[in-house]
Amino acid sequence: MNEELKLVQYQRNPGEKYDLDFISLENAKKVQRFHASFPMYRETPLTELRETAEELGLGTIYIKDESYRFGLNAFKVLGGSYAIGSYLAGRLGKTIEELSYEELISEQTKKALGEITFVTATDGNHGRGVAWTASKLRQKAVVYMPKGSARERLANILAEGADAAITDLNYDEAVRLANRQAEEKGWVMVQDTAWEGYEDIPEWIMQGYGTMGYEAYTQLPEKPTHIFLQAGVGSMAGAVAGFFASVYGEERPLITIVEPSQADCLFRTAEAADGKLHFVTGQMCTIMAGLACGEPCSIGWNVLKDYADYFISCPDYMAAQGMRILAGPAKGDSRIISGESGAAAFGCVTEIMRDSNYADIREKLKLNEDSRVLFFSTEGDTDKENYRSIVWDGAYAK
Repeated sequence: MNEELKLVQYQRNPGEKYDLDFISLENAKKVQRFHASFPMYRETPLTELRETAEELGLGTIYIKDESYRFGLNAFKVLGGSYAIGSYLAGRLGKTIEELSYEELISEQTKKALGEITFVTATDGNHGRGVAWTASKLRQKAVVYMPKGSARERLANILAEGADAAITDLNYDEAVRLANRQAEEKGWVMVQDTAWEGYEDIPEWIMQGYGTMGYEAYTQLPEKPTHIFLQAGVGSMAGAVAGFFASVYGEERPLITIVEPSQADCLFRTAEAADGKLHFVTGQMCTIMAGLACGEPCSIGWNVLKDYADYFISCPDYMAAQGMRILAGPAKGDSRIISGESGAAAFGCVTEIMRDSNYADIREKLKLNEDSRVLFFSTEGDTDKENYRSIVWDGAYAK
């Protein structure tokens, strides 16, 4: 018996909203300039799936394809690189605007900084981005991965020169392990989960994700009516939702957050609406490994509670369906290779549009033939074995 999709509209408290200046258009331009200083930087494509949209009963669909990002097959490096760059700039007594990639890798910078070890916990994509950035900037990285992480993702992190291992812990426990190691050994924690006393680096990571939103904004031929964002701790979702809310103000698109039903901490927090963060504990068994996070990022939630309109708890089969449809879209549309987490929001919408049982949700979300829907495919086939099992062999079908 498949789980059902669940939707909740967060009941906001009236009053002043969270300040979006840190992910404003002006700041997003600054962050993008930093990323553009990397010689391997290329803007990732925004693909329109007009024929697929028509078959689903939508006006059009736009997908930002992050499988092309820096050759790492996922968007996460945007956050890790900007956070590490900002940290190193502070150590040098400079601002990030004063430092380019070439300056960061210079012998003079290396002598001034010495050797720094950056540590993180990850299912794979974030850790690979941190390891890649540390290697490029001539520093070290240590990466802890939760139980059940794909061996391919571990191999990719090790290939970047990091010390990395899969633990027997869930994601949130691995985060706490990384934090203890940082405190005991003087390492620098690079995590997008924020808590009291640990907010600068998570905020920098969110700003780094702003490059993805900024690029999409400049590529879009028209304003979208809807944006669907998948979420783990909520840092990417908060960054992109906040960016578009900052750009469009009260005329922003309708923004919906999608999480795995086994790790729906933001959904539970929105549903409770009691001013407290609500956690999910245990192993959180979901194919959406990059979203298997049980504790919300406080900064991400502060943005989402004021600027996201709906929250969805999504079964695994919908993410798998999204992967298959993107791999084989309607005739005339370009194929997109999207992993389990990358296709989550898209798959969720395809099911809402195709299943008559979700007609009421379709109506609440105002999804129809006039809708122009923006998605972010945040990863490609970062676990090729699982990707083929789902797309080729039909694993996790409804």
